Amino acid sequence: MHAEIVTTGTELLLGEIVDTNAAYIARQLRSIGLNLFYKTTVGDNEERMTAVLQQALQRSDVVIVSGGLGPTVDDVTREAVAAATGRKLVLDETLLAAIERHYARWGRPMSENNRRQAYKPEGALGIENPVGTAPIFALEHEGKLIIVLPGVPREMTYLLDNVVLPYLREKLHLAEVIITRNLRTCAIGESDVDQLIGDLERESNPTVGLAAHPGQTVVRLTAKAQSEAEALHLLDEMEARVRERLGDVIYGVDGDTLEGTVVRLLREKGLTLALVETNTRGRLAHDLTSTPDGLAAVKGTLIASSDDA
Repeated sequence: MHAEIVTTGTELLLGEIVDTNAAYIARQLRSIGLNLFYKTTVGDNEERMTAVLQQALQRSDVVIVSGGLGPTVDDVTREAVAAATGRKLVLDETLLAAIERHYARWGRPMSENNRRQAYKPEGALGIENPVGTAPIFALEHEGKLIIVLPGVPREMTYLLDNVVLPYLREKLHLAEVIITRNLRTCAIGESDVDQLIGDLERESNPTVGLAAHPGQTVVRLTAKAQSEAEALHLLDEMEARVRERLGDVIYGVDGDTLEGTVVRLLREKGLTLALVETNTRGRLAHDLTSTPDGLAAVKGTLIASSDDA
């Protein structure tokens, strides 16, 4: 069983805002052991959105949609889901009453176009939104499940964490967990890492993947198991195999930074550092002294505009 994320909004396609919703949803699906195979972004166009949702329902068991639940004309997710599943939109009086209560609490009259937010595809489960005016809904269609969330990040995260994840756990009988660990390397290129651990990258659980960054390569380990303890055990075993191949080019794990590791080693060995920088324009000094430990370890810096200086 696997999931797909569909995020909507022309502003995402234009690059005006970064799609943080998809990344957050992906992390949360991982936490409940639901595999994610696809992520798609589509603009505020009902026809194209309908086509994307139809494709998603053909290839994925669970489709999570984010965005397009507002009251305005370009909020067309409700219509697209209805079209993709061959259903009509119906007014949910319970959801409408919830929206009216929001406006009453704010002491403001509800606009007529807010009624649009109380519509859902026929047969869908409507779910109130306690932190916004856009209710959400879940719909079962031909053995598949589609869940639609707001695009506003604050509302999306609240409803995902407090409503959707528990619903998915119970509905799909999810008992597994997926945990990822990142081994951070430096002084070695991605192709060299691949030569050393290429056979491990073909393993199925844990999986091993590479991600190249400027000056660094991250080795990503991902394990799926019935419990967190079992997943961590699998990761520990695979990490040991990777470390045996790569040795001390691995400088840290997960949130460790290169500069933080340098500072830690200096402190452990009772050493201090002086810096003279030219072409880096003080970047090295800035990174190394960004923490109190770094300030203590770096005794002095000189930033010169050129080699001659």
